[in-house]
Amino acid sequence: MTQAIRQVRLTREGFERLQKTLEQEQQRLAEATRILQEQMETSADTEDTGLEDAKREKMAIEARLDELEDTLARATIIEDHENDGRVELGAIVNLSNETTKKDMKVQVVSAPEAAVLGGSLPRISEDSPVGKELMGRKTGDSFVVNLEGGKQVKYKVKSIEY
Repeated sequence: MTQAIRQVRLTREGFERLQKTLEQEQQRLAEATRILQEQMETSADTEDTGLEDAKREKMAIEARLDELEDTLARATIIEDHENDGRVELGAIVNLSNETTKKDMKVQVVSAPEAAVLGGSLPRISEDSPVGKELMGRKTGDSFVVNLEGGKQVKYKVKSIEY
């Protein structure tokens, strides 16, 4: 039974950030491999904690590389917006927090893109409580987000850009 490959929708900026992160992780892997080699050559004791730490670090980087490569392999870049003025992935939304009376500008992105550092705007994942409520909204819509501990925050969509 073959499983369908789930696409990951990314903004162009997010795709480029993921590619840059992949390159940085590949450099870290080369360095970790070099350190591991040195540890193995100088270690007389198999219980050497430096050697174990180096092995763990190399494995963690390899796992991160696999994750990044998988995400990039499944990525489609969001180009066209047939949104009828509604919030969708890639949208830059001006939100008003009706509870605190503060405005904020955020970009709605997929979870893998939200997890990568960098970028010019704060990003929120479509899977987050605010992101879930925001998807499909129009300018002028108000909505309430239920947070942990029974707390609620009311937002209003002030504008949507792409």
